[in-house]
Amino acid sequence: MFQIGAITLAIFLTLMIGAVMLTRIFVDENKSAETVNAKPATEGGTEAGDAKKGEASGEKDPSSDGAESTPAEEPTQEPESVQPVESVQLTVSAVGDCTIGTDEQFDKSSNFDAFYIVKKDPAYFFQNVKEILGGDDLTIINMEGTLTESTDRQEKTFAFKGDPKYTEILTAGSVEAANLANNHSKDYGEQSYTDTIQYLENAGLTTFGYDRVAVKEIKGIKVGLVGIYVLADGMGRQQQVIDNIQAVKDQGAQVVIVSFHWGTEKSNYPDETQKALAHTAVDSGADLVLGHHPHVLQGIEKYKGKNIVYSLGNFCFGGNRNPADKDTMIFQQTFTFENGALVQDDVTNIIPCSLSSVQQYNDYQPTPLEGEEAQRVQQKIQEFSSGLSAEQ
Repeated sequence: MFQIGAITLAIFLTLMIGAVMLTRIFVDENKSAETVNAKPATEGGTEAGDAKKGEASGEKDPSSDGAESTPAEEPTQEPESVQPVESVQLTVSAVGDCTIGTDEQFDKSSNFDAFYIVKKDPAYFFQNVKEILGGDDLTIINMEGTLTESTDRQEKTFAFKGDPKYTEILTAGSVEAANLANNHSKDYGEQSYTDTIQYLENAGLTTFGYDRVAVKEIKGIKVGLVGIYVLADGMGRQQQVIDNIQAVKDQGAQVVIVSFHWGTEKSNYPDETQKALAHTAVDSGADLVLGHHPHVLQGIEKYKGKNIVYSLGNFCFGGNRNPADKDTMIFQQTFTFENGALVQDDVTNIIPCSLSSVQQYNDYQPTPLEGEEAQRVQQKIQEFSSGLSAEQ
């Protein structure tokens, strides 16, 4: 009995010891597994673990550079620099036929030459308009005649010439440019035409006309000048208009002025050829169209925003001792450019004048009109202009 009990106790103790050993092995294996699984968090860390570690230890996350998490600042952009606008204003004055001389058949006691001799002052002729013309940037005339010593008078009713020294009349009057495309530019032969160009250019004036175009720089702005003689060929000059405007544009003209010698003498209204050629000029790039030859005023048309002055009349005119109609004008237009580009060209000024300072005869001294006389000429121009500026 005792022996059986001892054996049973031994078996029980052996089983208990085995169970304890198995339990310890199982616990050790679990601990090893936990240790292995914990290694990534210890070696590399997790975002949550690192954050907690920082909080627990008081250490700061190096990636935060010691600051709380805030959005990165955008780089400051420098404001674009605004280029200053360079504005230039250019005022052009235009007047009509200027015959700075006479016909040798005229009365020598009262012709243009006689006044030059008696007055003994080349400034006399333009003195009443000098302040106006001297205040602009460019004055353009139609040079109706020649400056020459040639005696080769052409067979025609009227042939005009003046002494070459008469250039001082124009320079004293602040005239800077002259159109030579007209029916009196060769009154004393081809030589008289080339002489006139030479004398005017030597005096500092810019000449243009026929196929001689000019580009004159004023205040840094290039002004294209074109002169067309229409009388002989009418609409046959259309291509010349197009080509000559293109020629000055090719030379860099920033504003283009076209001067036409056209129309019917003593008519206050333009004919169809005048209108068609004027429109061609604007369509081809002209910014201002000027006209002369009728010896009287005609109206002004607004076409596609551009001014067409169909006839400026006579001005300083040695071609007639006492014309019945002495009304004339100075037409002024101011062009505005910004950084070299034309932005405004509709500022105009019409100054009514008489071609003489007296009414009884022509003293060759154009003079601004005042009061009722000025109003009369203004109304006259408005009447002649009525109906010309249809919607285009």
